[in-house]
Amino acid sequence: MDALDGNAIAGLLVEVFGAEMTTATGVCGSCGASGRVAELVVYLEAPGTVVRCRSCDSVLMVLVTARGVTCVDLQGLADLAP
Repeated sequence: MDALDGNAIAGLLVEVFGAEMTTATGVCGSCGASGRVAELVVYLEAPGTVVRCRSCDSVLMVLVTARGVTCVDLQGLADLAP
């Protein structure tokens, strides 16, 4: 699987959150690293889209679209702020 950066899911994040999210700051719930969503590691070929921490590789977000509905799991994030 090829890793991309958070810019690869910019459109999907706008659909889900209704705002530009690549400039938002996310904080990893595992290691505490913080950075822009655009800098996170993204895998599009998994079952759904998987977003990982660049520092510790923990899963921060999982986005799955089925039947036109996108489900979002943000369990790995300690914080997400614009």
